[in-house]
Amino acid sequence: MSLLRTFPTKGALARPGRRAADVLVFLGAAALLWLVVRLAHGATAAWTPATAPSTVSTDPAELPYYAARSLLRMFIALGLSVLFTFVYATAAARLRRTEKVLIPLLDILQSVPILGFLSVTITGFIALFPGSELGLECASIFAIFTSQAWNMTFAFHHSLVSQPRELDEASRLLRLSRWQRFWRVDVPGGMIPLVWNGMMSFGGGWFFLTASEALSVNNHDWALPGIGAFVATAGDNGELGKVFLAIGVMIVMVVGVNVLFWRPLTAWAERFRVEESEAAEAPRSITLDLLRRSRIPAFLGKIFGRLVYPLDRVLAVFGLAEHPLRTSPGRRRAGDAVFAVVVLALITYGLIRMVTFIADTTGFGEVGHALLLGLITFVRVLALVAVATVVWVPVGVWIGLNPRVSRLAQPVVQVLASFPANFLFPLITAVLVATGISLDWGGILLMALGAQWYILFNVIAGASAIPNDLREAAANLRLPRKLWWRRLILPAIFPSYVTGGITAAGGAWNASIVAEIVSYNGTTLTATGLGAYISEATGSGDAGRILIGVTVMSLYVVGLNRLFWRRLYALAERRFAIA
Repeated sequence: MSLLRTFPTKGALARPGRRAADVLVFLGAAALLWLVVRLAHGATAAWTPATAPSTVSTDPAELPYYAARSLLRMFIALGLSVLFTFVYATAAARLRRTEKVLIPLLDILQSVPILGFLSVTITGFIALFPGSELGLECASIFAIFTSQAWNMTFAFHHSLVSQPRELDEASRLLRLSRWQRFWRVDVPGGMIPLVWNGMMSFGGGWFFLTASEALSVNNHDWALPGIGAFVATAGDNGELGKVFLAIGVMIVMVVGVNVLFWRPLTAWAERFRVEESEAAEAPRSITLDLLRRSRIPAFLGKIFGRLVYPLDRVLAVFGLAEHPLRTSPGRRRAGDAVFAVVVLALITYGLIRMVTFIADTTGFGEVGHALLLGLITFVRVLALVAVATVVWVPVGVWIGLNPRVSRLAQPVVQVLASFPANFLFPLITAVLVATGISLDWGGILLMALGAQWYILFNVIAGASAIPNDLREAAANLRLPRKLWWRRLILPAIFPSYVTGGITAAGGAWNASIVAEIVSYNGTTLTATGLGAYISEATGSGDAGRILIGVTVMSLYVVGLNRLFWRRLYALAERRFAIA
């Protein structure tokens, strides 16, 4: 007995350094909590539209605070995007009738430019929090949310509708409630695509950081403390040195977010990968290793887990816990008819209101002008996608097929995809002003800075997924280079390229809002196109032109997706998918 008391067994098998890991995690969490509280206090400062500043200070000492405020907005928007993704994608995948409405609606929502949302919502958010900066903060966060949510929702919805039938049958046989099935089957099955698309969406949020912090809406100019507003103010003042300084801070922040957040998250998500063989080199993260060594995450999981479990009983009260019984065909047809009538009535009412509003404001002659401007922007988008394809497909294949190169280049590509390219706009605008090059041509380069990385990122993923046996077979057959590209590489990467092309084209349309009208040191350059049209209408508060511009851009994007990209996507799934 004395020996047992001298050498206690509790904790004897614990790995060394666990106590140090607990201390580091606790200190990190405490510092993070203090920083969030400090930044949140600044967001509730007194603020009125009449006296609000239109610029921010360009004192370099303010940059750390500005960067932290911008980062907080980004993560709040990301949390809202995840919540929206879970609710919207699950409703579209699990509710048979709503899928026919929610998915086309989502296609339209992702085509609406960010300024289209701001022009409608900013007044409401300011009125919701009178006398406080919180209203403008909510408008900025909502603008970032609209640049993140749609891509994540599409990815999670695709994972839900492509679940194996066996999982659905097993869930029913085990009598899993909807809540249990969501967390034990749906979320684990969609975790990997959700994480990777979340990382790309986060990069899209960085791109529109300037537009969401330096707001020019309805004849008003407002600025929020943030690194995006800092770059906008420094560019307007012609302070290139401070723009370079902000770019350096931004690079540090993007790399830090990737190291401390996205890399641990992608490494953790690998636990949900279903494969017969384990990857030769699983992704690792020092931050994730530290969290796994600490006992604090498990302790917090037990506490919050006890708060979540009772939700099953709450859902049961409203009859939402168990899977619904199959209804008779007659009742199903009657319900479908009623649902179709209601949807058609709402669509008809919305079209009538839109037509009436346009007729009473700008008139329908403006629609033809907007369609012509949209055609010019369409040519720019087409040129961007073509050039990005020629340049980045070979580079992506080279990176994806060489594991050694991929280990070094993939983190760089992730940082490039996350870096807000519009931070470089003042530099490129200065070059355009000095050389006299028209923004009609230079706008293509500005749009490409934010959209081209989607093609490169997806091509790398597609090339790295080519099975080794196919590569070895091509090498043993000694295929000529031209035949190797035509018979192996291009068919194998085609599905991934189509995904990247859709995302790049959509990103280019949205980027035209900020790329077709730019300013530097008091000089404003404007390109002929639909993006500049919407930007000018939003700045002047012309609701009729805003509605026409947003509607025309939505028609172009949705029409292009339906007539071209979706057909290529179906062709990729039918002929070039690697089973």
